[in-house]
Amino acid sequence: MATKIRLQRHGRKGYAFYHIVIADSRAPRDGKFIERIGSYNPNTNPATIDLKFDRALYWLQVGAQPTDTVRNILSTQGVLLKKHLLGGVKKGAFTEADAETKFQTWLDVKKKSITSEISKLSEKERTAVKAKLDAEKAANKVKAEALAAKKAAAVLAAVKTANEDIAAITETPVQDEVQG
Repeated sequence: MATKIRLQRHGRKGYAFYHIVIADSRAPRDGKFIERIGSYNPNTNPATIDLKFDRALYWLQVGAQPTDTVRNILSTQGVLLKKHLLGGVKKGAFTEADAETKFQTWLDVKKKSITSEISKLSEKERTAVKAKLDAEKAANKVKAEALAAKKAAAVLAAVKTANEDIAAITETPVQDEVQG
């Protein structure tokens, strides 16, 4: 039986997430599978990958073939590197301790790069939010000034009409009524 490590689609339309499964290569994409070894959510930034490292490594060692996307996921998680290092140990190129130190140094560098990428993204997000807030404050200030000018014009017009009314009243002679 030819086994594949592949993605099984879940989620709603336009917002898919995937389970990483071991399946017979003849089975349908979302059909029967042998084992679920993780999940992949490309909707987050950076993408969220939850993987059972040991099981993925086991299945690679027994001959399961990953699809292209799963190969990239396994590569970013270090499963393929670990398989490669274990192959070198099996051939006698270096010891298991050397392989483990190489893997740990790679893992540390990878974690640092992911952390820096997340901090860059959060910094970009913060600056974008700050720029949006500053733009909104400027727009509100312009609106407030326009409203204040409009209210001042309305008050001036009201004062002018009141002055005209007062002037009209004072110019009209007061006639005494004579009762007769």
